[in-house]
Amino acid sequence: MTVAADDLKGAKPVCVMTMAALRAHLRALPPERLQKMNRAADDILECYRVLHRGGSNIVAEILRGQGTFYEWDHYPEGDVYDGESHGQYYYHAHREGEHGHFHTFMRLAGIKAGVAPVPYDGEADWPTEEDEILSHLIAISMDSAGFPISLFTTNRWVTGENWYRGEDVIDMLDDFLIDHSTPSWPANRWISAMLTLFRPQIGQLIRARDAAIADWQKKHPGTDVFEDRELEITSLLEIQVEDQIRSIKEVIEGRAD
Repeated sequence: MTVAADDLKGAKPVCVMTMAALRAHLRALPPERLQKMNRAADDILECYRVLHRGGSNIVAEILRGQGTFYEWDHYPEGDVYDGESHGQYYYHAHREGEHGHFHTFMRLAGIKAGVAPVPYDGEADWPTEEDEILSHLIAISMDSAGFPISLFTTNRWVTGENWYRGEDVIDMLDDFLIDHSTPSWPANRWISAMLTLFRPQIGQLIRARDAAIADWQKKHPGTDVFEDRELEITSLLEIQVEDQIRSIKEVIEGRAD
């Protein structure tokens, strides 16, 4: 698997993980982590099963009852927020090559004590109110049939987040959970499971994000890298859910090469 971002503003191709490397990584994981990913795989398959029986899909669940689908608007209105985990997400569209994408976040109340955003002395206004401070985790790009096609990270200005170190963001992934039924139980369960199923790749994408920011700053001295509109997508990986699930289950069953 490689990042395929030649046509994305500011992004560059970054090798993330081949299938062989993925399976080697899976074999090296603690058994508890691998089993957690396997349970996420089963959750995703169950979501697809019940949605298919009802003639629906993940995106249709989010847009149901929302009226006309406009570019840039958040769906559902007001976003989706879990008051216990403090995870948050929304769906919107504004890019070619996809139907739209999900943005996932962790709000301040769900971030471990002592973890703070990186120092910033630029002129942009970063969120300061406790209920507005948040970190972007990962975005999930969707096709017109309602299935995921890629994962990507973005520059700070894209989501208006507070920028946290990559390793701190990776640590937040384990706490992301949307555990209620609004606007859709299967959609909430699916997006929660996706962050677990693809955790190895998401971790590498977040590290590639930090590397892209550092490289951009080095090549553009004197600019506020976090606000530079020429740098939008900082890393991107095309994905296949079926391949990921197959690799996990084959490693668990001892059938992986």
